[in-house]
Amino acid sequence: MRFLLFILLFSLSTLSNAQIRNVNGGIGGLPSRNSDPNDTLAKLNKAKNKELLAKAPIDLYKIYTLHKDTTYVDTSLTIQSEYKYNFLRKDIFGLLPFANEGHAYNTLFFGLTNKNVFPNFGFQAKHVNYLEANDIKYYSVPTPLSDLYFKTVMEQGQSLDAFLTVNTKPNLNFSIAYKGLRSLGKYVNNLTSSGNFRFTSSYFTEDKRYFLNAHFTGQDISNQENGGIVNPSEFELSEDPFGERERIKVYFTNATSLLKGNRFFINHSFKLKKDNPNSLVFTHQFNQEYKFFQFTQPTINSRYGNSYTNSINNKTRYNHFYNKFGIAYKTKSYGDLEFFMDDNHYNYYYNSVVYNSNGTIAIPNSISDRINMVGGNYFYLINGINVKLHASQSISEQSISNIEASADYSFNQDFKLHFKYQKLNSLPNLNYNLYQSGYINYNWFNNFKNEKVNQFDFSVQSKWIDISATYKVLNDYLYFDNITNNIAILEVKPMQYYNTINYLAVKASKEIKFWKFALDNTILYQKVDQSNDVVNVPQIVIRNTLYFTDYVFKKAMLIQTGVTFQYFTQYYANDYNPIMGEFYVQNETKIGGFPMMDFFINARVKQTRIFLKAEHFNSAWTGYDFYSAPNYPYRDFIVRFGLVWNFFQ
Repeated sequence: MRFLLFILLFSLSTLSNAQIRNVNGGIGGLPSRNSDPNDTLAKLNKAKNKELLAKAPIDLYKIYTLHKDTTYVDTSLTIQSEYKYNFLRKDIFGLLPFANEGHAYNTLFFGLTNKNVFPNFGFQAKHVNYLEANDIKYYSVPTPLSDLYFKTVMEQGQSLDAFLTVNTKPNLNFSIAYKGLRSLGKYVNNLTSSGNFRFTSSYFTEDKRYFLNAHFTGQDISNQENGGIVNPSEFELSEDPFGERERIKVYFTNATSLLKGNRFFINHSFKLKKDNPNSLVFTHQFNQEYKFFQFTQPTINSRYGNSYTNSINNKTRYNHFYNKFGIAYKTKSYGDLEFFMDDNHYNYYYNSVVYNSNGTIAIPNSISDRINMVGGNYFYLINGINVKLHASQSISEQSISNIEASADYSFNQDFKLHFKYQKLNSLPNLNYNLYQSGYINYNWFNNFKNEKVNQFDFSVQSKWIDISATYKVLNDYLYFDNITNNIAILEVKPMQYYNTINYLAVKASKEIKFWKFALDNTILYQKVDQSNDVVNVPQIVIRNTLYFTDYVFKKAMLIQTGVTFQYFTQYYANDYNPIMGEFYVQNETKIGGFPMMDFFINARVKQTRIFLKAEHFNSAWTGYDFYSAPNYPYRDFIVRFGLVWNFFQ
């Protein structure tokens, strides 16, 4: 990461110097004695253009998604900047991080979990930091732009995210970025080491008939897995020597998990007619991805039962090949209508099979399938109303479908409405149906039913309050469960719940400002109606931030300082299983009911934002009963700092 930082800073200085040399056509900014007057004039005009570009407004630095949702580079210092200053670089309200940076996140807000119509690879606990195709951003900038994120970690390491983008032409953009993390952690065998490389390119022809977005990602997420602490009393008393967390006994001292993947992605379109607003558009999307999840443990542990061998090396591989072809008719007055067909081919496999005692195959080594779907999209935007419709249905053997309808309406900048409905019939994630392990109890081959989801989302944004509500009806819900009902002995299996689950969530947010003070409030209420405790959630989740903002040093620096209070009610939180990289349902141990208080001082100087935070500073005097999951303590008090630095060349 130090080498990458050096290369980034060197590239920035080179770009900057190159622009200075080109201003007047000579070395050091001086014109050449032998230069042609017309050429000199052209260069002077070019210099004026460069001067204008140097003062380009911030809204010319555009960031957009695959679905053309556009935002702009934000160098301001707001309370949202504080919320997004974390490893995931987004507001993590509803997620509860583990003790070490980048290890895992427990889910407090069940509304954050979304299903896909196609079967996913699985191992979801390890995918929080894995960038999917829809997570990649594309850019359009008038001058080179870079973004540097740095933050200290728990022990011996750092977190860095370095990014650079440039438009070599107005219609051609490239970006390159790398996010790296290394953190030893406070507990034994808890090292985190990860890297997320991404490269993007965007292009369109001058007549704007052809558009292309493409990217490549290479990602690896490695965690030492200690299985949690053995004796919670050692942590909850926190008396010498257990105040030093490395003295607390953990289950594993040599286990490691690794998620690694590479992806090539292309999305492009061609408009048939150049000037006619009513025209046919041909679209194509291509996605090729390979990844694997591996769990290694040189010495077996009795917590997971008997094993086939004296050491464990579970490696699950996945190949995914996807093509989507579409034809759309764009109109000026009646919206855009698109029809498409996609081809989804995957191979999920191991290098061995498991035999019964009679020599027959008990657990096969692969699941391979090809899914073809047809569907359509409709988009309509007029007078502040934005309507989107989607419908798709499989035409191959699998019975899957997806229907979505959403509408947005903006009365004005202060009042917006959003509504969305989805009816989904989706295939199970692949690790529900097939898994192999060196531990005997962790081998299965199933044929579960499709999951069915009916979901309603509604939100109101106003200057008085922001409210959002989610209502889900789940049928044939899939989950992992410890069938021994004993937290000390884990035999986790995939299960399917054949009754109906009704889930309701209401979230309200409001920021109250007075003079230079502000109080930002967010509260979440959740309720689940079910015959058995399968979906467990805290009923109440709260976050309140009281902070002060002002300019200092003759308005050269903007400072922001305050306290954030977070709390969630006690509930039977899902526990974490490192062998599968998944959370599983348990109903034996409750966590929650403890306050989490952070004190922060942030500052902004030009395009640099500096962050200093005392995290969970109340931990020593409100009791050591804080957990992210049963047997996995939450973070102790720690002081961390860092910065986000934007360069506009």
